[in-house]
Amino acid sequence: MSQKLRAGILGGTGMVGQRFIALLEDHPWFEVTTIAASPRSAGKRYEEAVGGRWKMDTPMPEAVKDIVVMNVNEVEAVASKVDFVFSAVDMSKEEIKAIEEAYARTETPVVSNNSAHRWTPDVPMVVPEINAEHMKVIESQKKRLGTDRGFVAVKPNCSIQSYAPVLTAWMEFEPYEVVATTYQAISGAGKTFKDWPEMVGNVIPYIGGEEEKSEKEPLRIWGEVKDGVIVPASTPTITCQCVRVPVLNGHTAAVFVKFKKKPTKEQLIKKLQEFSGVPQELGLPSAPGQFIQYLEEDNRPQVTQDVDYENGMGVSVGRLREDTVYDWKFIGLSHNTVRGAAGGAILCAELLKAQGYISAK
Repeated sequence: MSQKLRAGILGGTGMVGQRFIALLEDHPWFEVTTIAASPRSAGKRYEEAVGGRWKMDTPMPEAVKDIVVMNVNEVEAVASKVDFVFSAVDMSKEEIKAIEEAYARTETPVVSNNSAHRWTPDVPMVVPEINAEHMKVIESQKKRLGTDRGFVAVKPNCSIQSYAPVLTAWMEFEPYEVVATTYQAISGAGKTFKDWPEMVGNVIPYIGGEEEKSEKEPLRIWGEVKDGVIVPASTPTITCQCVRVPVLNGHTAAVFVKFKKKPTKEQLIKKLQEFSGVPQELGLPSAPGQFIQYLEEDNRPQVTQDVDYENGMGVSVGRLREDTVYDWKFIGLSHNTVRGAAGGAILCAELLKAQGYISAK
């Protein structure tokens, strides 16, 4: 009898759902026992439901091929088979809010990759190395939902992972103004080059909704729990442009920062190299040993060389140099579907298990 917690994947046939399944293969704490998707996939074996749309570099795990896909809308039926679920459903924001809360009300914890609940005041939005303490707002959420163990927790947008951890490491120097441009991979849109041939050799200077998320979500992560809700921080001010580029995986950011205190380059690099958090202290299974690496070469970080740093769970930084208008500028890189999506959510679930919020039903 397996002692692993039974994990369900809501939206398991899409790209992020597939990434969840790939990353959870042989996970020491969690086992994928249930996959739910749209009614058109329900009743089919997972391998059949995905068909030729498996988008991962690694083969589909044998353990999931014969799982019969359930209808994600049959909430009680799905919830009865799992201890908790990961959510990667493709629906409207209002539909996602409703279905995630419906699962929570069945006493099933929901760890979501979706954006729908990121601004629900009593839903924690967590990068575990940065704001693990925000999980305590779950107690207020459970009172609102009328649950004993059911809740929703989310991870933030993929685009901020390449610079928000860096700025967090530098908080003692009081960054107050940030300009960021993100160069975002096509997998962030759930696509491959096979699906999206017009992206080959192309750049699209617009990604719907992305700039607002990139500017506002870091402030919520840096906020505090007060009276049962998350109160966002007021600084630094961030302005952002988001560009889609012809890269499969990996979001790169070019960032300019002004500080109230004036750090040296050596101080900034030292803070990056020393930065760690609760996942490293607890030794969580998906936690990178070294969260942020600093690369001295002028031409790094590069997607081809650095996107898989720490199995895609680390952040790579380079080209830190003084600026003529701002104080300092740098380049950051993170894996958008690992750290930025499924991997980040799995690390959140590991943290929630360690904190006692997720357990066997």
